Amino acid sequence: MNTPRQELLQLLACKSFRLGEFKLSSGDTSDYYIDCRTTTLDAKGARLTGEVFFDEIRQRSWKAQGIGGLTMGADPIVVAVSVVSGELHGFLVRKAEKQHGTGQRVEGFREKGAPVVIVDDVCTTGASTVQAIEAAREFGFNVVGVMCLVEREEALGRSTVVKAASPALFVSIFTASDVRAEHIRQTEDTQRAIFAVAVTCEICGRPAVTNNRRNLCEAHRV
Repeated sequence: MNTPRQELLQLLACKSFRLGEFKLSSGDTSDYYIDCRTTTLDAKGARLTGEVFFDEIRQRSWKAQGIGGLTMGADPIVVAVSVVSGELHGFLVRKAEKQHGTGQRVEGFREKGAPVVIVDDVCTTGASTVQAIEAAREFGFNVVGVMCLVEREEALGRSTVVKAASPALFVSIFTASDVRAEHIRQTEDTQRAIFAVAVTCEICGRPAVTNNRRNLCEAHRV
């Protein structure tokens, strides 16, 4: 039986990972793209995200009272962990202070001095994670840990976040390499399954393949 961590990786590879040519927020181009929100906003994905993040927090013995991050990549993670844990209060960090009402930047849990964990979905340059760390500390939170769902392993993102998080530890649940490898494995398994189905040629009755509009053997596919 797969663990929640393995199931979450499988879901990320299936729902969130795409190969192609994409422009990133950093301005660079990449041969793949990861949109974690298609997983963290999925019904099963949300539950798995909450379980995996909360389990990691417990293993690290971070005595946190709250969990939060920069909107909107962190939003579904924050809610999922808060619900699954039943004890970590969620907060969201606006990209800028709102210009009406109380004008606050941190929404939700607001207990100054409280130990909190900062989360993000994807870490590329680390800019959004760093913004959340700085805003949380400026508000008065004690940042005891920083986590991201997928680390892209490029653009000096890890070193940037590690420096900003210190003395708190930065942890990534998965790397982009983990997700890519699982995506390729799933693709290869699907292709093998297509050709493994036993069908016969509709013309001569010999073995055929099913990835055509018609079931034809090699001789009659020409």
